[in-house]
Amino acid sequence: MATSKIEWTEETWNPVTGCTKCSRGCENCYAERFAKRLQAMGNKRYQNAFKVSVHHDLFERPLQWTKPKMIFVNSMSDLFHSDIQEEDILELFRVMNKASWHTFQILTKRADRLVSMADKILWTDNIWMGVSVEDNAALDRCEKLKQTGAKIKFVSAEPLLESIKDIKLNGIDWLIVGGESGAGCRPVQEEWVIELRDKAKEAGTAFFFKQWGGVRKKETGSILDGKTYKEYPVLNKKKNRR
Repeated sequence: MATSKIEWTEETWNPVTGCTKCSRGCENCYAERFAKRLQAMGNKRYQNAFKVSVHHDLFERPLQWTKPKMIFVNSMSDLFHSDIQEEDILELFRVMNKASWHTFQILTKRADRLVSMADKILWTDNIWMGVSVEDNAALDRCEKLKQTGAKIKFVSAEPLLESIKDIKLNGIDWLIVGGESGAGCRPVQEEWVIELRDKAKEAGTAFFFKQWGGVRKKETGSILDGKTYKEYPVLNKKKNRR
């Protein structure tokens, strides 16, 4: 486990590392850059750089952490990647079921596999399931997420690459929005963010605006219309869950 710089979580747990690009949002993958850096530093977990690698010795690590934490699962991979065995995925969910004092946040771009496995997963209250939706081509991920039994469902629109005003947020508890940052980042438009803020308000969905992004993301910050939006689903009453 490592303390995370990702604003919407507290810690990260990476029982699997490595991934492959599958959509436009992957183009400037931060995890890939970081993995190559760790490999160059001699980190044994990343000796294969960004090739999918399963670390079975880390599977039960959360059971050893007694203090309740909000934990982002596989920040350096995608839990539903095709190179990860189904039994390994299900075993990781069983660990999350057991570690009921933690809150686990899982984010995937591979919604098809998520749906295909959803009925085999025990969706305890401490598991938050999310999908990345960076553009209109990815909108179907949101609809597939709704087919799962996850008690908390969330969408990460980061990096937001175009207006996705047609997204349907009924049944979605949390919406995270952010512009891309780092070298080669693609700009986000204020209009796109405002559209999503207003749709979240209408749907009763908690809205978390992470950043404007850019090469110097600390300078651009996260102020939208003079306000900071850092809402969490546990702070809101569930509405429009249909």
